[in-house]
Amino acid sequence: MGQTASQLGEHATLVVLPLFAVLTLHASAGQLGVLRAVGQAPILLLALFVGAWVDRWRTRTTMVLTDIGRALALGAAALAGLFGWLGMPGLLALAFVVGALSVFFDVAYQASLVRLVERDQLVRGNSALEGSRSAAQIGGPALGGALVSLLSAPVAAASSALFFALSFLSIRRIRRTETMPERPEHPPRVWQRIHEGLRFVAGDTALRTVCLASAAFQFSFAAMMTVYLLFLPRELHLSGTFVGLALAAAGPGALLGSLLAARLPSRFGHGTVLVCAAVLGDGVFLCVPALQDSSAVTVPALLAAGFVFGCGGQLVNVTVMAVRQAVTPDGIQGRAAATITFVGMGLTPLGSLVGGFLAEEWGLRTSLLVTAAGMMLSPVIMALSPLARLGRELPAPHAAPPTVTHPRHRGAAAARAEPAERLARSAAHATGRSRPASWPFRPRLLSRFMKSPDGHQAVTHRRKPELLEKDHNQEARPVDGP
Repeated sequence: MGQTASQLGEHATLVVLPLFAVLTLHASAGQLGVLRAVGQAPILLLALFVGAWVDRWRTRTTMVLTDIGRALALGAAALAGLFGWLGMPGLLALAFVVGALSVFFDVAYQASLVRLVERDQLVRGNSALEGSRSAAQIGGPALGGALVSLLSAPVAAASSALFFALSFLSIRRIRRTETMPERPEHPPRVWQRIHEGLRFVAGDTALRTVCLASAAFQFSFAAMMTVYLLFLPRELHLSGTFVGLALAAAGPGALLGSLLAARLPSRFGHGTVLVCAAVLGDGVFLCVPALQDSSAVTVPALLAAGFVFGCGGQLVNVTVMAVRQAVTPDGIQGRAAATITFVGMGLTPLGSLVGGFLAEEWGLRTSLLVTAAGMMLSPVIMALSPLARLGRELPAPHAAPPTVTHPRHRGAAAARAEPAERLARSAAHATGRSRPASWPFRPRLLSRFMKSPDGHQAVTHRRKPELLEKDHNQEARPVDGP
């Protein structure tokens, strides 16, 4: 219930802010692109840090705090709007704050499932959670569009704040105790933890392909949606209510996709379902530029396109999330999710800007066709990758990368040994007798390298290698007597 309420508020906000900018502030295509880019910028700026944070704290605490923050931000914006103080700068600030808090919630939400269910139940668990997201997709955009059209944007923002407050209350009522993630006595620094997540995802073929396909889709989808939100009211002359309904049509399709995701992979294989669903869902928007505003089939066609897109997209989401959770060890779930989010959605701000630029330069209809065609790159990447060959069973978890510890946390003995080790490597390099990495370090041998026969310190970097070789061979012979 908490997930449904949070997603309902989030999807309503995604419609309320752009419609308020277009219908009330009369924003241009470029301004709308900037608004969407600002709202998506926290994904690029914060996702990796959030992943490191989530792996060290309870996901429930993170989700509760972010719900409180989003409710307060939207409530303050609603009050500002009622007094006429909500202009474009305030709208940009609101989009950034809500986007930043949503990054925390989404990463924690993705990591929470692994801590609550067994791995063999990941597909069913993701199917149930994505079903709640689908229900939010049905009501959120329709409710947001209707409230903006019939009442005002401040009222719509206030309704979103209430949904986030409801999500906060629901998550607090979760009865199953979530164990606190293990923390080493001397945890590595944040940058080292981020590097571990990046290295793990980059080293896994399946996750690396997911990143590339997600980046291609999100960039094209962000550009397409910027044009789409202008195309519906300005080319097809639809009101805010019908725009909300067109966007909400993806909800029933996503609900069906969630139900199918629990059955189809076990019958046809995860790879087949993934590629076919991506082709179907991403390709449907190629038909939208052909619609005319005076046609009787315009609204039904938009509803059908949204339904197909929602169904295919949800099949892809559930399957990809299950694969990612299955191959990732528990201790790195948050960082893996954040890395994929960072790479996959990090290009969305640029995509939104490109969509606004294309709409101004090429016109809405041509730009919509070009950006919709760009969405087909994602299924092509998946079809040519090992993801397409995944069978009916999910892959086993892969080994986590070794944890890197900062030198100041390795203990006094190890810290004292490091300077000597560096001297040994320097001496071996100077003599041309570098040792294999598997050999242990011997300080007595180092002292023989670094001293001359008369007991004085040798200037090794100025002596010829053959002389050093000779000195070493002489000193290495056993000596009788004291």
